[in-house]
Amino acid sequence: MNFTKTTEQSSKYEHLEKMSVSELLTNINNEDKTVPFAVEKALPQIESLVSKVVEKMKLGGRLFYIGAGTSGRLGIVDASECPPTFGVPFDLVNGIIAGGDKAIRKAVENAEDNITQAWIDLQEQNISENDVVIGIAASGTTPYVIEGLKKCNENNIITGCVTCNEGSPLALTANFPIVVVVGPEFVTGSSRMKAGTAQKLVLNMISTATMIQLGKVKGNKMVDMQLSNDKLVDRGVKMIMSEIPVDYEKASQLLKEFGSVRKAVENWK
Repeated sequence: MNFTKTTEQSSKYEHLEKMSVSELLTNINNEDKTVPFAVEKALPQIESLVSKVVEKMKLGGRLFYIGAGTSGRLGIVDASECPPTFGVPFDLVNGIIAGGDKAIRKAVENAEDNITQAWIDLQEQNISENDVVIGIAASGTTPYVIEGLKKCNENNIITGCVTCNEGSPLALTANFPIVVVVGPEFVTGSSRMKAGTAQKLVLNMISTATMIQLGKVKGNKMVDMQLSNDKLVDRGVKMIMSEIPVDYEKASQLLKEFGSVRKAVENWK
């Protein structure tokens, strides 16, 4: 297949090693500024996928991200932040990386080129037609991700993707592709930069919009968040105080008694 990998095209900046620190930072920042505008163009695609994820989750389904390298790590970050932020079960949103959990910290050789492992990894999670699988790959050519989505398609499991190259094999494989074209990187081919930032923004949108649609936010507050440290407990107490007429001590007592902001507010008399 012939398509242009814009993520691999030569940087429009030359002689980076001759730039001052100030020049490097300014130029990187100028490139980063373009990313949200690239994401904006993909909003209709993101909406289509989020709507499908919400639909499936309301039927008891789950969301899986699969990826390799930076893309896999970004999926794991987004998935791991859903339980503490929204109080959902740890297995509602899942991140799977090529090479397994050890690849989170250290690259596993040839893991992204394995064409059978993604489906094996998904089957270990008892993947079903209720679930949605989103493949993440800046290049849009990662075999692990593409072949994983193909197997999902064959088994009537809805697929989406987040990629940064138009017309890529991954975008053509997914039922609901999200393509954010960010162009060449500041350091040629370093897709952890603009492409990685774009993927992070999109994943933020997918999980946050989904959770709000599922009723995990009240007003603009994380009323179901896990109270896992003093900062979050303090935030929870203040959220209760903003919802009902109680002082800090009473709000703290309610939070301790009921375990979440939502339950404290709903059960207050």
